[in-house]
Amino acid sequence: MCRNTVPGDVYLKVMCCGICHTDIHQIKNDLGMFNYPMVPGCKGLIHLSGFNFFHLEHLNLALNRLVMWLELAASSGVVAAVTHARQTSSNTATRGFGPTTIVYTDGKPTQGGFASAMVVDQKFVVKIPDGMAPEQAAPLLCAGVTVYSPLNHFGLKQSGLRGGILGLGGVGHMGVINAKAMGRHVTVISSSDRKREEALDHLGADDYLVSSDAGRMQEAADSLDYIIDTIPVNHPLEPYLYTENRWQADLDGSYQYPFTVCQPNDHACNAWRRKRITGSVVGSMNEQEELLEFCKDKNLSSTIETVKMDYINTAFERLEKNDVRYRFVVDVAGSTLEQ
Repeated sequence: MCRNTVPGDVYLKVMCCGICHTDIHQIKNDLGMFNYPMVPGCKGLIHLSGFNFFHLEHLNLALNRLVMWLELAASSGVVAAVTHARQTSSNTATRGFGPTTIVYTDGKPTQGGFASAMVVDQKFVVKIPDGMAPEQAAPLLCAGVTVYSPLNHFGLKQSGLRGGILGLGGVGHMGVINAKAMGRHVTVISSSDRKREEALDHLGADDYLVSSDAGRMQEAADSLDYIIDTIPVNHPLEPYLYTENRWQADLDGSYQYPFTVCQPNDHACNAWRRKRITGSVVGSMNEQEELLEFCKDKNLSSTIETVKMDYINTAFERLEKNDVRYRFVVDVAGSTLEQ
């Protein structure tokens, strides 16, 4: 059941909702921070059916437009502890409200988009560009902005840079698509040769490295300006840092265990060479809007597989096996939901 609306809230009918590895982390409590019972679903495309508001100025919509498409961004509750969060980095708040099980201002946990309806603070909805398919918007506001945000924040949007994408899943494939649209040379780094053809021929990557091929990894040493690590499970980080030359490695996957950045007697130690390791997750509201316009202008889209709600458990099982190309989207409106 949705929480009661208060001034500033929007009551939404959920049309479709993306699935990503974050949902699995939440269900299994991999990060040790989630509360139960919970409704997963960290991003959803919705249809506006009513609102209780002071103002919706940032949407730039006339109030007589009673039917409109909106995107429920990945942070569905208001980041109350951050002033002007919309203009800054609302995703980096020390206190905030996420889409699932974080305690809201009314003392109750927030819930996700695997539901027929939701209530969300009006600060955290953005308008979908005209002509963008509903099932495309939700993955862009998760996987798409997750790789767009660090490129934007760290000034890595200029053309000509050489970037590496570690892992070719839901986030990784959007990393390739975004970077190529920005005029980058893109190298995909993966654990096997299985996705080589997909990376080079379908997504347009320029090079492909298999991380277990010591010879090729050595050849690639110091060849990349940055690496975006999108792998959502525990894995060694050190081998990839040697391919990165002068900028940084950005962790967009989920790191749950300690890692080392400098081995004994390592004369290529990252600390000596001023290499940086940073973390990033999702993006600010401004970046969400920028990304949607960027994808519209460049005609970019995520590769998705649409499923019904009764397929959700199978989708989770396949996702854990990396058996999806590359994002599941649940057709909530077209599913039969128990009342």
